[in-house]
Amino acid sequence: MQAERLEGADAILVHAHGLLRDDETRNNLPYGILSAARAHPGLYPEVVGWIVRDARAVVGAALRTPPFQLVLVRPSADGALAVLAAEIDDELPGVVGAVPEVDVFAREWAARRGVAVEPSLEQGVYALRRVRAPSGVPGGMRLAGTGDRPLLLDWVRAFSDEVLHGSLLAAPERLVRSVDARLTGGDAGFGLWEADGLPVSLAGFGGPTPNGIRIGPVYTPPELRGRGYASALTAAVTQLQLDRGRRFCFLFTDLANPTSNAIYTRIGYERVCESRELAFVAG
Repeated sequence: MQAERLEGADAILVHAHGLLRDDETRNNLPYGILSAARAHPGLYPEVVGWIVRDARAVVGAALRTPPFQLVLVRPSADGALAVLAAEIDDELPGVVGAVPEVDVFAREWAARRGVAVEPSLEQGVYALRRVRAPSGVPGGMRLAGTGDRPLLLDWVRAFSDEVLHGSLLAAPERLVRSVDARLTGGDAGFGLWEADGLPVSLAGFGGPTPNGIRIGPVYTPPELRGRGYASALTAAVTQLQLDRGRRFCFLFTDLANPTSNAIYTRIGYERVCESRELAFVAG
């Protein structure tokens, strides 16, 4: 097996498309990052990737949008992760990917560089093909527009601080670029649930794959929780994507939050796998 470094979302997609497509649901995060980078070139100033070939077949891949962590694609051959770990010489802050491949790569890469591995975030990857919408929730959904930008920035920052432990806040310009890209792109956006004429919950959508799209972030201010707004909005945004021709939708949940996991299961999402963010720290 041999590894190769690639520059740019186009090059990575050309070479890794088959591997990504073979497990589209499990690989929805790297697939979505690459499609978003192609649609919105200013979103990620730099996109780099690595592929592993066995003869002519691509059997492993990973990508990164510096300064953030490595994102793994599910390999199709034993040994591909070890080859990636030997090839990638970037100073990685961490890695994210589905279990177990993320653990295998992290052990290999950390051992080669004499660093320790610490868990950062445990998530579930869910997919849905048919919505079971809740009933009796007051209000309704509308798509956000440019006039909602200050609210969206505030709520996405709050989501990052609460759920992602502030990872987006470490690069505020990326948060702003992400929100702006969703406000100007036809394949991404935000839904807002309104009750009594006021926004009470947010649900984003973006990162499309050939047949699906990722839902998130989902955020309701603490003082407005427990009223069903997030459930109703997530169901409505998901149904909108299915109505637009997506075969399925994906989302990530914090496994430490049983409430959100139960909400998504009730509206029709089913767990596909677990995903894990791991940090590399000095040993």
